[in-house]
Amino acid sequence: MDAAEAIRTKALALGFDAVGITRARLDDVTRQRLARFIAEGRHGSMSWMEDRAEQRASPDALWPEAISAISLGMSYAPATDPLTHLAHPETGGISVYARNRDYHDLIKGLLKHLAQFVVSRFGGDVKVFVDTAPVLEKPLAAQAGLGWQGKHTNLVSRAHGSWLFLGEMLTTLELPPDAPHRDRCGSCTRCLAACPTNAFPAPYQLDAKRCIAYLTIEHAGPIPLEFRRAIGNRIYGCDDCLAVCPWNRFAEASRHAKLQARDDLVQPALVELVSLDDAGFRARFAGSPIKRIGRNRFVRNVLIAIGNSDLPALAPHAARLCEDADPVVAEAARWAVAQLA
Repeated sequence: MDAAEAIRTKALALGFDAVGITRARLDDVTRQRLARFIAEGRHGSMSWMEDRAEQRASPDALWPEAISAISLGMSYAPATDPLTHLAHPETGGISVYARNRDYHDLIKGLLKHLAQFVVSRFGGDVKVFVDTAPVLEKPLAAQAGLGWQGKHTNLVSRAHGSWLFLGEMLTTLELPPDAPHRDRCGSCTRCLAACPTNAFPAPYQLDAKRCIAYLTIEHAGPIPLEFRRAIGNRIYGCDDCLAVCPWNRFAEASRHAKLQARDDLVQPALVELVSLDDAGFRARFAGSPIKRIGRNRFVRNVLIAIGNSDLPALAPHAARLCEDADPVVAEAARWAVAQLA
């Protein structure tokens, strides 16, 4: 068994669902697209994208010694329709990826095991990355043959639909690259039509400032008024463009127990979440990626959902936070009360 095949076999045995190999360099088109995205300000307040843009533009700019890149995918496909919360305004919608353990920890651990295997068997140097490093994961995965970047800009796989977590290993080994995957979106535009806030200026383009995932997770201040009604009861992220992808019909529910939804994070009651203080928030979301945004930002999102619920019975719960110590929370509470008046 050659090195590439041995690495692929080991990765699948560890629990990854997709593996591809490519050169540790992205093409000029991808680099230009990133530069245009930043120049047009579509990254919003995510300054980290701009701060290390040169390194982000290609893996060999991040690590010049790297020759090959191994792209790995892990399915987090849900067992049930992820949009059922939209019909239950008394509950909140949490993005599928955040309904259990933080995937960064799970994938990083498996990548380290794979790295040990590669170095012990074939030598060379390796570095592993999961989301937090300046690596363009989706273009790299497409180049490695895991799928293609759909019109919603996310990776789409023929086997796993739009539900793949990604991780990367860069290595100084020279490995034979896999063929890139061709685009199979065809004339379909379901993902574009599904976006509640019209965050796609054109197919294959995203304005993050309009994206509900950005607004509820990355954006720290008050949510702009123009987007509040469209957010509905989405309190952490948004799966609409992913969930409607026709390729999801081939995806099987994730086999990883730590990625399967916790019962208390599938349509949780807004009345429970809005009363969380900092200690309660930390306890409820220990080990979850939701913990990263903190109590104030999360409760702000819950209050927006309450304001959109059209359920006057929730107004007293929002009213209790009209004088919250955090001014963003207090403003969201007053807005929610006004909406329900």
